[in-house]
Amino acid sequence: MTLRARYTGLIDRYRDRLPVHDDTRIICLGEGNTPLVRLNNIPRLLGREVDMYIKYEGLNPTGSFKDRGMTMAVTKAVEEGSQAIICASTGNTSASAAAYAARAGIKAFVLIPEGKIAMGKLAQAMIHGSTVIQIQGNFDDGMELVKQVAETAPVTIVNSINPYRLQGQKTAAFEILEELGGAPDYHCLPVGNAGNISAHWMGYKEYHEHGVVNDLPVMVGYQASGAAPFLRGEMVDNPETVATAIRIGHPQSWDKAWAVQKESSGWFDEFSDQEILAAQKMLTEKEGIFCEPASAISVAGAMRDIQSGKIPAGAKVVCTLTGHGLKDPDTAIGQCTAGVQTVQASLGAVEDAIMSAIGGS
Repeated sequence: MTLRARYTGLIDRYRDRLPVHDDTRIICLGEGNTPLVRLNNIPRLLGREVDMYIKYEGLNPTGSFKDRGMTMAVTKAVEEGSQAIICASTGNTSASAAAYAARAGIKAFVLIPEGKIAMGKLAQAMIHGSTVIQIQGNFDDGMELVKQVAETAPVTIVNSINPYRLQGQKTAAFEILEELGGAPDYHCLPVGNAGNISAHWMGYKEYHEHGVVNDLPVMVGYQASGAAPFLRGEMVDNPETVATAIRIGHPQSWDKAWAVQKESSGWFDEFSDQEILAAQKMLTEKEGIFCEPASAISVAGAMRDIQSGKIPAGAKVVCTLTGHGLKDPDTAIGQCTAGVQTVQASLGAVEDAIMSAIGGS
């Protein structure tokens, strides 16, 4: 009987494609290897022949794609002797940084915008023991402060300006290529700081240049209308959207993302908060997949472009869901207009409630 080797994390899996050495101490929480789920019901509702998949990054250890980059960033920080890391965050980066710092036995400092972070994410950053500094400003203000602090304080920045972050995040593209047996025709992603779309393209190109795959996907990035610098053609000073993970007006990977759009013949588009939340609800109700609002914009975008014909019939489409829905439970509950029904603890009352619901469905 042959036992299957235990999966330990993406650095071990892709060691030959990442900047680590044989003696590098790997800081790992078993990240990566997330499911690629084929959608069954939404394509039928669209009435189009299309092969649509979800890359469910919310099933990483801290509930978002950030863990892919954080395992690399913290591994290299420790290798280089750092005793502390720092980041600005709308939530997911802070949660991931705090967890991996705890795993490494080093200190994490996170700057978050006041009143602009989902409680699920804040809880993670706090419970992992990081020092949380709330600023009276937005993410972009925090990012500038982090860069200034790192010039004098003994801390390593682990935002996506850290090149090791994108090295880790590119592995999502490797997994998609391996599971599909080739590249999708289109890859749709949320865009905030724009590191993720840049990292995916890096991964796709790397496999293509090494002759592992023959084709490259068209890369499509979607932004919230209140935080859409790529649609405005310039930075946005006061971004606003319910999709907190992409509430960023000054993307740090601005040039990289524009290069991805040009090289892949892709495009950017935008959605209102109402459209984003509607896509989130549809995905949960029709496919049983729960993601945070920012993630749902990739599905909203794919659906619109499929219906318009911009993504043609017969195409193979991958949508990245960057974070789990439990990251922002308040927003999810706020969409459930029916609320919780309270009845007496009796068989008759429960039966009446069930039959009433069945009759009204």
